[in-house]
Amino acid sequence: MINFRIILKVLGLLLLLEGLFMLFAVPFSLYYHDPDLFPILISSGISIVTGGLTWMFFIKASSSFGRREGYIIVTFAWIIFSFFGSLPFVLSGEISNFTDAFFETMSGFTTTGASILNDIESMSHGLLLWRSMTQWIGGMGIIVLSIAILPILGIGGMQLFVAEVPGPTPDKLHPRIKATASRLWGIYIIFTGVEAILLLFGDMSFFDAINHSFTTMATGGYSTKQASIAYYTSPYIQYVITFFMFLAGTNFTLSYFALHFRFRKVWKNEEFRFYIGLLLGITSIVSLVLYFTENLSIEGSFRNAVFQVVSIVTTTGFVTADYSRWVPFLWVIILMLMFTGGSAGSTGGSIKMMRILLLLKNSWLELKRMIHPKAVLPARFNHRSVSSQIISNIMAFIIFYLLITVFGIIVISFLGYDLDSSFGAVAATLGNIGPGIGAVGPAENYSHIPIFGKWFLSFLMLMGRLELFTVLVIFSPSFWKK
Repeated sequence: MINFRIILKVLGLLLLLEGLFMLFAVPFSLYYHDPDLFPILISSGISIVTGGLTWMFFIKASSSFGRREGYIIVTFAWIIFSFFGSLPFVLSGEISNFTDAFFETMSGFTTTGASILNDIESMSHGLLLWRSMTQWIGGMGIIVLSIAILPILGIGGMQLFVAEVPGPTPDKLHPRIKATASRLWGIYIIFTGVEAILLLFGDMSFFDAINHSFTTMATGGYSTKQASIAYYTSPYIQYVITFFMFLAGTNFTLSYFALHFRFRKVWKNEEFRFYIGLLLGITSIVSLVLYFTENLSIEGSFRNAVFQVVSIVTTTGFVTADYSRWVPFLWVIILMLMFTGGSAGSTGGSIKMMRILLLLKNSWLELKRMIHPKAVLPARFNHRSVSSQIISNIMAFIIFYLLITVFGIIVISFLGYDLDSSFGAVAATLGNIGPGIGAVGPAENYSHIPIFGKWFLSFLMLMGRLELFTVLVIFSPSFWKK
Protein backbone atom coordinates (compact mmCIF):
# COMPACT_ATOMS: atom_id res chain seq x y z
CA MET A 1 0.00 0.00 0.00
CA ILE A 2 1.27 3.46 -0.90
CA ASN A 3 2.41 5.46 2.14
CA PHE A 4 0.83 8.85 1.44
CA ARG A 5 1.90 10.21 4.82
CA ILE A 6 5.61 10.06 3.97
CA ILE A 7 4.86 11.48 0.52
CA LEU A 8 3.14 14.52 2.03
CA LYS A 9 5.88 14.87 4.65
CA VAL A 10 8.63 15.03 2.02
CA LEU A 11 6.65 17.31 -0.31
CA GLY A 12 5.90 19.64 2.61
CA LEU A 13 9.60 19.87 3.47
CA LEU A 14 10.53 20.56 -0.15
CA LEU A 15 7.90 23.30 -0.40
CA LEU A 16 9.24 24.85 2.81
CA LEU A 17 12.71 24.94 1.25
CA GLU A 18 11.33 26.52 -1.91
CA GLY A 19 9.79 29.31 0.16
CA LEU A 20 13.15 29.95 1.81
CA PHE A 21 14.90 30.06 -1.57
CA MET A 22 12.49 32.80 -2.69
CA LEU A 23 13.93 35.06 0.00
CA PHE A 24 17.25 35.20 -1.86
CA ALA A 25 15.56 37.57 -4.32
CA VAL A 26 14.63 40.05 -1.57
CA PRO A 27 18.03 41.85 -1.33
CA PHE A 28 17.90 42.59 -5.06
CA SER A 29 14.37 43.96 -4.79
CA LEU A 30 15.51 46.23 -1.96
CA TYR A 31 18.69 47.34 -3.71
CA TYR A 32 16.95 48.25 -6.97
CA HIS A 33 13.84 49.63 -5.20
CA ASP A 34 11.60 47.43 -7.31
CA PRO A 35 7.87 46.97 -6.61
CA ASP A 36 8.21 43.17 -6.48
CA LEU A 37 9.31 43.07 -2.82
CA PHE A 38 5.93 42.37 -1.24
CA PRO A 39 4.77 39.86 -3.91
CA ILE A 40 7.97 37.89 -3.30
CA LEU A 41 7.61 38.07 0.49
CA ILE A 42 3.94 37.05 0.33
CA SER A 43 4.71 34.17 -2.04
CA SER A 44 7.55 33.04 0.19
CA GLY A 45 5.30 33.21 3.25
CA ILE A 46 2.55 31.18 1.58
CA SER A 47 5.07 28.52 0.54
CA ILE A 48 6.79 28.37 3.93
CA VAL A 49 3.55 28.21 5.91
CA THR A 50 1.91 25.64 3.61
CA GLY A 51 5.02 23.49 3.42
CA GLY A 52 5.86 23.86 7.10
CA LEU A 53 2.39 22.95 8.33
CA THR A 54 2.23 19.95 6.00
CA TRP A 55 5.63 18.75 7.15
CA MET A 56 4.82 19.22 10.84
CA PHE A 57 1.44 17.49 10.51
CA PHE A 58 3.09 14.37 9.07
CA ILE A 59 6.42 14.67 10.88
CA LYS A 60 5.88 11.36 12.68
CA ALA A 61 5.34 9.47 9.44
CA SER A 62 7.70 6.59 8.77
CA SER A 63 10.92 7.65 7.07
CA SER A 64 11.09 4.56 4.88
CA PHE A 65 9.43 4.43 1.50
CA GLY A 66 9.54 2.28 -1.59
CA ARG A 67 9.70 2.81 -5.32
CA ARG A 68 6.09 3.85 -5.75
CA GLU A 69 6.42 6.58 -3.16
CA GLY A 70 9.64 7.66 -4.90
CA TYR A 71 7.90 8.00 -8.26
CA ILE A 72 5.10 10.09 -6.77
CA ILE A 73 7.43 12.35 -4.79
CA VAL A 74 9.71 12.99 -7.78
CA THR A 75 6.83 13.79 -10.15
CA PHE A 76 4.71 15.92 -7.84
CA ALA A 77 7.68 17.82 -6.41
CA TRP A 78 8.23 19.47 -9.80
CA ILE A 79 4.51 20.21 -10.20
CA ILE A 80 4.16 21.72 -6.72
CA PHE A 81 7.38 23.69 -7.11
CA SER A 82 6.07 25.14 -10.36
CA PHE A 83 2.65 25.94 -8.90
CA PHE A 84 3.97 27.83 -5.87
CA GLY A 85 6.99 29.17 -7.78
CA SER A 86 4.65 30.98 -10.16
CA LEU A 87 3.06 33.00 -7.32
CA PRO A 88 5.61 35.88 -7.37
CA PHE A 89 4.92 36.46 -11.06
CA VAL A 90 1.14 36.35 -10.63
CA LEU A 91 0.94 38.43 -7.44
CA SER A 92 3.25 41.10 -8.88
CA GLY A 93 1.11 41.32 -12.01
CA GLU A 94 4.17 41.05 -14.25
CA ILE A 95 2.78 37.76 -15.61
CA SER A 96 -0.88 38.19 -14.80
CA ASN A 97 -2.09 35.07 -16.64
CA PHE A 98 -1.62 32.01 -14.42
CA THR A 99 -1.13 29.70 -17.41
CA ASP A 100 1.75 31.88 -18.63
CA ALA A 101 3.23 32.11 -15.12
CA PHE A 102 3.02 28.33 -14.63
CA PHE A 103 4.55 27.72 -18.08
CA GLU A 104 7.43 30.10 -17.33
CA THR A 105 8.03 28.52 -13.92
CA MET A 106 7.77 24.91 -15.12
CA SER A 107 10.18 25.87 -17.88
CA GLY A 108 12.46 27.18 -15.14
CA PHE A 109 12.40 24.22 -12.76
CA THR A 110 12.73 21.73 -15.61
CA THR A 111 15.65 23.86 -16.91
CA THR A 112 13.96 24.09 -20.32
CA GLY A 113 14.25 27.83 -20.91
CA ALA A 114 11.16 28.18 -23.10
CA SER A 115 9.77 31.63 -22.32
CA ILE A 116 6.58 33.61 -22.90
CA LEU A 117 8.19 36.97 -22.05
CA ASN A 118 8.32 39.56 -24.83
CA ASP A 119 10.25 42.22 -22.89
CA ILE A 120 12.54 40.57 -20.38
CA GLU A 121 14.47 43.77 -19.59
CA SER A 122 11.31 45.42 -18.26
CA MET A 123 10.86 42.79 -15.54
CA SER A 124 11.91 43.77 -12.03
CA HIS A 125 15.25 42.53 -10.72
CA GLY A 126 13.87 40.42 -7.87
CA LEU A 127 11.62 38.48 -10.22
CA LEU A 128 14.41 38.06 -12.77
CA LEU A 129 16.62 36.59 -10.06
CA TRP A 130 13.85 34.25 -8.89
CA ARG A 131 13.28 33.23 -12.52
CA SER A 132 16.97 32.32 -12.82
CA MET A 133 16.95 30.60 -9.44
CA THR A 134 14.13 28.28 -10.51
CA GLN A 135 16.55 26.90 -13.09
CA TRP A 136 19.47 26.74 -10.66
CA ILE A 137 17.37 24.85 -8.09
CA GLY A 138 15.93 22.58 -10.76
CA GLY A 139 19.36 21.86 -12.19
CA MET A 140 20.78 20.68 -8.89
CA GLY A 141 17.63 18.73 -8.20
CA ILE A 142 18.10 16.90 -11.48
CA ILE A 143 21.73 16.07 -10.62
CA VAL A 144 20.74 14.45 -7.32
CA LEU A 145 17.72 12.85 -8.96
CA SER A 146 19.59 11.29 -11.87
CA ILE A 147 22.58 10.09 -9.84
CA ALA A 148 21.09 9.15 -6.48
CA ILE A 149 17.40 8.36 -7.06
CA LEU A 150 16.73 7.22 -10.63
CA PRO A 151 19.37 4.44 -10.58
CA ILE A 152 17.72 2.95 -7.53
CA LEU A 153 14.28 3.25 -9.09
CA GLY A 154 15.66 1.57 -12.21
CA ILE A 155 14.82 4.46 -14.53
CA GLY A 156 16.21 4.74 -18.03
CA GLY A 157 19.33 2.64 -17.60
CA MET A 158 20.83 5.20 -15.24
CA GLN A 159 21.95 2.41 -12.91
CA LEU A 160 24.94 1.96 -15.24
CA PHE A 161 27.03 4.55 -13.48
CA VAL A 162 25.62 4.24 -9.98
CA ALA A 163 28.85 2.57 -8.87
CA GLU A 164 30.76 5.66 -9.98
CA VAL A 165 28.95 7.95 -7.56
CA PRO A 166 31.36 9.26 -4.90
CA GLY A 167 30.51 8.36 -1.35
CA PRO A 168 29.02 5.34 0.42
CA THR A 169 26.91 2.90 -1.56
CA PRO A 170 24.53 1.17 0.84
CA ASP A 171 21.26 -0.26 -0.45
CA LYS A 172 19.22 2.23 1.55
CA LEU A 173 18.12 5.27 -0.37
CA HIS A 174 18.59 8.00 2.23
CA PRO A 175 22.32 7.60 3.04
CA ARG A 176 23.14 7.62 -0.67
CA ILE A 177 21.18 10.79 -1.32
CA LYS A 178 22.72 12.54 1.66
CA ALA A 179 26.29 11.58 0.76
CA THR A 180 25.86 12.32 -2.92
CA ALA A 181 23.98 15.59 -2.49
CA SER A 182 26.54 17.08 -0.11
CA ARG A 183 29.36 16.53 -2.61
CA LEU A 184 27.43 17.58 -5.69
CA TRP A 185 26.00 20.72 -4.10
CA GLY A 186 29.57 21.75 -3.31
CA ILE A 187 30.75 21.24 -6.90
CA TYR A 188 27.66 22.96 -8.28
CA ILE A 189 28.12 26.01 -6.05
CA ILE A 190 31.86 26.24 -6.81
CA PHE A 191 31.30 26.13 -10.57
CA THR A 192 28.52 28.71 -10.32
CA GLY A 193 30.69 31.07 -8.28
CA VAL A 194 33.75 30.71 -10.52
CA GLU A 195 31.68 31.41 -13.63
CA ALA A 196 30.14 34.52 -12.04
CA ILE A 197 33.61 35.86 -11.19
CA LEU A 198 34.91 35.21 -14.70
CA LEU A 199 31.89 36.94 -16.23
CA LEU A 200 32.54 39.97 -14.03
CA PHE A 201 36.02 40.20 -15.60
CA GLY A 202 34.22 40.45 -18.93
CA ASP A 203 32.50 43.66 -17.84
CA MET A 204 29.18 41.97 -17.23
CA SER A 205 27.28 43.54 -14.34
CA PHE A 206 27.15 41.71 -11.01
CA PHE A 207 23.41 41.11 -11.37
CA ASP A 208 23.71 39.73 -14.90
CA ALA A 209 26.74 37.62 -13.98
CA ILE A 210 24.87 35.96 -11.11
CA ASN A 211 21.80 35.27 -13.25
CA HIS A 212 23.73 33.85 -16.18
CA SER A 213 25.86 31.69 -13.90
CA PHE A 214 22.70 30.25 -12.34
CA THR A 215 21.16 29.42 -15.69
CA THR A 216 24.37 28.20 -17.36
CA MET A 217 25.19 25.61 -14.71
CA ALA A 218 21.57 24.45 -14.77
CA THR A 219 21.74 24.24 -18.60
CA GLY A 220 18.55 26.27 -18.44
CA GLY A 221 19.20 29.17 -20.77
CA TYR A 222 17.16 31.93 -19.11
CA SER A 223 18.81 35.30 -19.70
CA THR A 224 18.23 38.78 -18.33
CA LYS A 225 18.29 40.05 -21.94
CA GLN A 226 15.65 39.53 -24.62
CA ALA A 227 18.40 38.82 -27.17
CA SER A 228 19.97 36.19 -24.86
CA ILE A 229 23.79 36.03 -25.07
CA ALA A 230 23.65 37.73 -28.48
CA TYR A 231 23.23 40.93 -26.44
CA TYR A 232 26.87 40.58 -25.38
CA THR A 233 29.22 40.99 -28.33
CA SER A 234 32.26 40.16 -26.18
CA PRO A 235 34.01 36.99 -27.42
CA TYR A 236 35.38 36.54 -23.89
CA ILE A 237 31.89 36.32 -22.36
CA GLN A 238 30.73 33.90 -25.04
CA TYR A 239 33.76 31.61 -24.56
CA VAL A 240 33.35 31.61 -20.76
CA ILE A 241 29.69 30.63 -21.04
CA THR A 242 30.55 27.98 -23.66
CA PHE A 243 33.10 26.39 -21.31
CA PHE A 244 30.68 26.25 -18.39
CA MET A 245 27.88 24.91 -20.58
CA PHE A 246 30.30 22.12 -21.48
CA LEU A 247 31.01 21.47 -17.80
CA ALA A 248 27.31 21.47 -16.95
CA GLY A 249 26.68 18.93 -19.71
CA THR A 250 29.33 16.61 -18.29
CA ASN A 251 28.55 13.90 -15.75
CA PHE A 252 29.04 15.65 -12.40
CA THR A 253 30.65 12.58 -10.89
CA LEU A 254 33.46 13.07 -13.41
CA SER A 255 33.79 16.68 -12.26
CA TYR A 256 34.18 15.30 -8.75
CA PHE A 257 37.01 13.05 -9.91
CA ALA A 258 38.64 15.87 -11.92
CA LEU A 259 38.63 18.16 -8.88
CA HIS A 260 40.44 15.37 -7.03
CA PHE A 261 43.02 15.17 -9.87
CA ARG A 262 41.84 11.76 -11.03
CA PHE A 263 42.03 12.80 -14.68
CA ARG A 264 42.80 9.31 -15.95
CA LYS A 265 39.51 8.06 -14.57
CA VAL A 266 37.73 10.92 -16.31
CA TRP A 267 39.32 10.22 -19.69
CA LYS A 268 38.67 6.47 -19.43
CA ASN A 269 34.94 7.18 -19.30
CA GLU A 270 33.53 6.17 -22.70
CA GLU A 271 30.58 8.52 -22.50
CA PHE A 272 32.87 11.49 -21.85
CA ARG A 273 35.04 10.67 -24.87
CA PHE A 274 31.94 10.23 -27.03
CA TYR A 275 30.59 13.56 -25.74
CA ILE A 276 33.81 15.42 -26.61
CA GLY A 277 34.14 13.67 -29.95
CA LEU A 278 30.61 14.58 -31.00
CA LEU A 279 31.05 18.22 -29.97
CA LEU A 280 34.37 18.57 -31.81
CA GLY A 281 33.11 16.81 -34.93
CA ILE A 282 29.87 18.79 -35.30
CA THR A 283 31.57 22.07 -34.36
CA SER A 284 34.14 21.54 -37.11
CA ILE A 285 31.44 20.92 -39.71
CA VAL A 286 29.33 23.91 -38.63
CA SER A 287 32.39 26.18 -38.49
CA LEU A 288 33.39 25.34 -42.06
CA VAL A 289 29.88 25.87 -43.42
CA LEU A 290 29.50 29.19 -41.56
CA TYR A 291 32.85 30.40 -42.86
CA PHE A 292 31.83 29.83 -46.46
CA THR A 293 28.19 30.94 -46.19
CA GLU A 294 27.92 33.67 -43.54
CA ASN A 295 30.81 36.01 -44.40
CA LEU A 296 32.40 35.53 -40.98
CA SER A 297 36.05 35.40 -39.96
CA ILE A 298 37.62 32.07 -39.01
CA GLU A 299 37.39 32.95 -35.32
CA GLY A 300 33.84 34.28 -35.67
CA SER A 301 32.73 31.14 -37.50
CA PHE A 302 34.28 28.91 -34.86
CA ARG A 303 32.86 30.94 -31.96
CA ASN A 304 29.32 30.94 -33.35
CA ALA A 305 29.56 27.25 -34.17
CA VAL A 306 30.99 26.03 -30.86
CA PHE A 307 28.59 28.18 -28.83
CA GLN A 308 25.45 26.98 -30.61
CA VAL A 309 26.54 23.35 -30.81
CA VAL A 310 27.43 23.18 -27.11
CA SER A 311 24.28 25.12 -26.18
CA ILE A 312 21.98 22.74 -28.09
CA VAL A 313 23.76 19.48 -27.18
CA THR A 314 23.78 20.37 -23.48
CA THR A 315 20.15 21.59 -23.86
CA THR A 316 21.06 24.98 -22.39
CA GLY A 317 19.35 26.98 -25.12
CA PHE A 318 21.42 30.18 -25.01
CA VAL A 319 21.81 31.80 -28.43
CA THR A 320 24.33 34.14 -30.00
CA ALA A 321 22.81 33.94 -33.48
CA ASP A 322 19.52 33.07 -35.11
CA TYR A 323 20.51 29.64 -36.39
CA SER A 324 17.18 29.30 -38.21
CA ARG A 325 18.55 31.88 -40.70
CA TRP A 326 21.60 29.78 -41.45
CA VAL A 327 21.61 27.55 -44.53
CA PRO A 328 19.03 24.72 -44.17
CA PHE A 329 21.80 22.11 -43.85
CA LEU A 330 22.91 23.70 -40.57
CA TRP A 331 19.57 24.11 -38.89
CA VAL A 332 18.74 20.51 -39.78
CA ILE A 333 21.92 19.55 -37.90
CA ILE A 334 20.83 21.75 -34.99
CA LEU A 335 17.44 20.02 -34.96
CA MET A 336 19.10 16.60 -34.89
CA LEU A 337 21.32 17.71 -32.00
CA MET A 338 18.18 18.43 -29.99
CA PHE A 339 17.79 14.66 -29.64
CA THR A 340 21.25 14.06 -28.19
CA GLY A 341 21.49 15.79 -24.82
CA GLY A 342 24.38 16.00 -22.40
CA SER A 343 25.93 13.22 -20.35
CA ALA A 344 24.01 11.10 -17.90
CA GLY A 345 24.40 12.65 -14.47
CA SER A 346 24.53 16.19 -15.86
CA THR A 347 21.96 18.96 -15.80
CA GLY A 348 21.34 18.40 -19.53
CA GLY A 349 18.10 16.96 -20.83
CA SER A 350 17.00 15.04 -23.96
CA ILE A 351 18.00 11.41 -24.67
CA LYS A 352 21.53 11.65 -23.21
CA MET A 353 24.89 10.56 -24.59
CA MET A 354 25.02 7.29 -22.67
CA ARG A 355 21.84 5.95 -24.26
CA ILE A 356 22.90 6.99 -27.76
CA LEU A 357 26.33 5.40 -27.32
CA LEU A 358 24.86 2.13 -26.08
CA LEU A 359 22.25 2.13 -28.84
CA LEU A 360 25.03 2.47 -31.44
CA LYS A 361 27.12 -0.24 -29.74
CA ASN A 362 24.24 -2.66 -29.53
CA SER A 363 23.22 -1.99 -33.14
CA TRP A 364 26.76 -2.77 -34.29
CA LEU A 365 26.79 -5.96 -32.21
CA GLU A 366 23.51 -7.03 -33.80
CA LEU A 367 25.30 -7.16 -37.16
CA LYS A 368 27.99 -9.38 -35.64
CA ARG A 369 25.35 -11.61 -34.01
CA MET A 370 23.74 -12.16 -37.39
CA ILE A 371 27.07 -13.45 -38.72
CA HIS A 372 27.91 -15.41 -35.55
CA PRO A 373 24.51 -16.38 -34.07
CA LYS A 374 26.03 -18.65 -31.39
CA ALA A 375 28.55 -16.12 -30.16
CA VAL A 376 27.96 -14.36 -26.83
CA LEU A 377 28.56 -10.69 -27.59
CA PRO A 378 27.38 -8.48 -24.73
CA ALA A 379 27.49 -4.71 -25.06
CA ARG A 380 30.14 -3.18 -22.85
CA PHE A 381 30.24 0.23 -21.21
CA ASN A 382 33.35 1.43 -19.41
CA HIS A 383 34.75 -2.12 -19.65
CA ARG A 384 31.73 -3.62 -17.92
CA SER A 385 29.16 -5.88 -19.54
CA VAL A 386 25.76 -4.29 -19.86
CA SER A 387 22.83 -6.53 -19.02
CA SER A 388 20.12 -7.21 -21.57
CA GLN A 389 17.63 -5.65 -19.14
CA ILE A 390 19.42 -2.30 -19.32
CA ILE A 391 19.63 -2.49 -23.11
CA SER A 392 15.89 -3.21 -23.22
CA ASN A 393 15.28 -0.31 -20.85
CA ILE A 394 17.23 2.06 -23.09
CA MET A 395 15.51 0.79 -26.24
CA ALA A 396 12.11 1.27 -24.59
CA PHE A 397 13.08 4.78 -23.50
CA ILE A 398 14.11 5.82 -27.01
CA ILE A 399 10.98 4.28 -28.55
CA PHE A 400 8.76 6.09 -26.04
CA TYR A 401 10.71 9.31 -26.64
CA LEU A 402 10.14 9.13 -30.39
CA LEU A 403 6.48 8.11 -30.04
CA ILE A 404 5.80 10.99 -27.65
CA THR A 405 7.58 13.33 -30.06
CA VAL A 406 5.35 12.21 -32.94
CA PHE A 407 2.21 12.44 -30.79
CA GLY A 408 3.25 15.91 -29.61
CA ILE A 409 3.81 17.11 -33.17
CA ILE A 410 0.31 15.96 -34.09
CA VAL A 411 -1.21 17.76 -31.09
CA ILE A 412 0.58 21.06 -31.75
CA SER A 413 -0.20 20.88 -35.47
CA PHE A 414 -3.91 20.63 -34.58
CA LEU A 415 -3.50 24.06 -32.97
CA GLY A 416 -2.73 25.51 -36.39
CA TYR A 417 1.07 25.41 -36.49
CA ASP A 418 3.11 24.23 -39.45
CA LEU A 419 5.33 21.15 -39.32
CA ASP A 420 8.55 23.07 -38.61
CA SER A 421 7.03 24.95 -35.66
CA SER A 422 5.27 21.86 -34.28
CA PHE A 423 8.42 19.76 -34.54
CA GLY A 424 10.53 22.54 -33.02
CA ALA A 425 8.16 23.17 -30.10
CA VAL A 426 7.90 19.49 -29.16
CA ALA A 427 11.60 18.70 -29.60
CA ALA A 428 12.60 21.80 -27.61
CA THR A 429 10.23 21.20 -24.68
CA LEU A 430 10.51 17.41 -24.42
CA GLY A 431 14.29 17.77 -24.70
CA ASN A 432 14.33 20.67 -22.19
CA ILE A 433 16.16 22.89 -24.68
CA GLY A 434 13.99 26.01 -24.95
CA PRO A 435 14.30 27.58 -28.39
CA GLY A 436 13.24 25.40 -31.30
CA ILE A 437 12.67 26.27 -34.93
CA GLY A 438 9.89 27.98 -36.87
CA ALA A 439 7.46 30.02 -34.79
CA VAL A 440 9.38 29.07 -31.60
CA GLY A 441 12.87 29.63 -33.01
CA PRO A 442 15.73 31.46 -31.28
CA ALA A 443 14.38 34.87 -32.32
CA GLU A 444 10.84 34.02 -31.13
CA ASN A 445 9.20 32.69 -27.96
CA TYR A 446 6.14 30.75 -26.81
CA SER A 447 3.80 33.64 -25.93
CA HIS A 448 1.61 33.01 -28.98
CA ILE A 449 0.93 29.34 -28.11
CA PRO A 450 -2.75 28.83 -27.08
CA ILE A 451 -3.59 28.00 -23.47
CA PHE A 452 -4.08 24.29 -24.14
CA GLY A 453 -0.78 24.19 -26.00
CA LYS A 454 1.09 25.76 -23.09
CA TRP A 455 -0.28 23.20 -20.62
CA PHE A 456 0.53 20.38 -23.02
CA LEU A 457 4.07 21.63 -23.58
CA SER A 458 4.48 22.08 -19.81
CA PHE A 459 3.61 18.41 -19.42
CA LEU A 460 6.20 17.52 -22.09
CA MET A 461 8.81 19.53 -20.16
CA LEU A 462 8.00 17.55 -17.02
CA MET A 463 8.15 14.19 -18.78
CA GLY A 464 11.40 15.02 -20.55
CA ARG A 465 13.03 16.29 -17.39
CA LEU A 466 12.04 13.26 -15.31
CA GLU A 467 13.20 10.66 -17.84
CA LEU A 468 9.71 9.79 -19.16
CA PHE A 469 9.18 6.58 -17.17
CA THR A 470 8.99 8.42 -13.85
CA VAL A 471 5.86 10.20 -15.05
CA LEU A 472 4.42 7.55 -17.36
CA VAL A 473 4.48 4.82 -14.72
CA ILE A 474 2.05 6.82 -12.58
CA PHE A 475 -0.55 6.52 -15.36
CA SER A 476 -0.32 2.75 -15.26
CA PRO A 477 -3.33 1.11 -13.48
CA SER A 478 -1.04 -1.55 -11.97
CA PHE A 479 0.95 1.19 -10.23
CA TRP A 480 -2.00 1.96 -7.93
CA LYS A 481 -2.87 -1.65 -7.13
CA LYS A 482 -1.91 -3.03 -3.75
